[in-house]
Amino acid sequence: MKLSVVILNYNVQYFLESCLKSVQKAIDGIEAEIIVVDNNSSDRSCDMVKTHFPDVVLIENKENSGFSKGNNIGVSQAKGEYLCILNPDTIVAEDTFKILLEFSNGIENLGVLGCRLVDGTGHFLPESKRNIPKPNVALKKLLGKPQSYYATQIKEEAIGEVPIFVGAFMILKKEVYKEVGGFDEDYFMYGEDVDLSYKVLKAGYDNYYNGNTTIIHYKGESTLKDLNYAKRFYGAMQIFYKKHFKSNFIFNSLVWLGIRGAYLMRSEPLVAKNRIDSYTLVSKDIPRGLKEALNKPITQVASIDTVEEYTEIIFDAEYVTYKSIIEHISNPEINNKAFFKILPKNANFIIGSNSSKNRGEVIHFKKD
Repeated sequence: MKLSVVILNYNVQYFLESCLKSVQKAIDGIEAEIIVVDNNSSDRSCDMVKTHFPDVVLIENKENSGFSKGNNIGVSQAKGEYLCILNPDTIVAEDTFKILLEFSNGIENLGVLGCRLVDGTGHFLPESKRNIPKPNVALKKLLGKPQSYYATQIKEEAIGEVPIFVGAFMILKKEVYKEVGGFDEDYFMYGEDVDLSYKVLKAGYDNYYNGNTTIIHYKGESTLKDLNYAKRFYGAMQIFYKKHFKSNFIFNSLVWLGIRGAYLMRSEPLVAKNRIDSYTLVSKDIPRGLKEALNKPITQVASIDTVEEYTEIIFDAEYVTYKSIIEHISNPEINNKAFFKILPKNANFIIGSNSSKNRGEVIHFKKD
């Protein structure tokens, strides 16, 4: 088998459903499997997978074992030569895996492979490619000066070596993953992707960024950006430094002060309140019940020609390819005016996120 896509889920049933539908299209023509590891969700995630995706390998954990352990459990059952570690709050294009697997064939010493990520508003996520968070770099990041933290030496749509990738999307060979011990389970959440990327580098492999394909990462949905997030993230950085950098009293004190100061300066994020006056549905028709659920004017179009301000564009994934959806929302001429939702095939909900700092939104409608 060529590829195993491992998705760790926790209480994001509708984002998971949307993600799985995009992944199914993306693995068409590839000898691949999808593995969903559920970390004891209290919603109907597992029932949804069993009902709508019977070919998906579902692992139901009886506790929330964290990001590292959950993914390690999934990888332990993976049969693919390559792994894709994928967040459930993502959408991949139909050719994402084909592009990256073909690229990997030409890299002799490939470690981790990442690609271009955008949020639900279509704007580039700089954590798609990062530098090693050495103490001076990380302290600047913690204090609100992240320029050197992100790998800005490589352009968004370029290809090149980049040290660190985000756990929302990583491709690497299973043998490399196992060689470095997989995700370190000392990390419960956050920092494990930095740690894995760095361990692969230290093992002598080359990590690459390929900006020729783009995926959506809604981001705020799996882990709301609040003070609990800050506490866990900065705690993870402390673990990383203890494991990988020579420490002394002065160094430890600076790291502690920087982490503590940045944590104390954080505040709860404001929930995005975006003005939306009307909806534009890109589809062949308007599903029954959608107009009533939105309670605002909705226009059905075959393609996007012009965009009015304060409009939310809904893409029907049965009518428009995921690649085309991603290209549209990544277009500054469109995303500077509009917001976006996706209507998955055979679904009675639309889904999206109008801010990378807050939870996404799911709007249900009755088809009958």
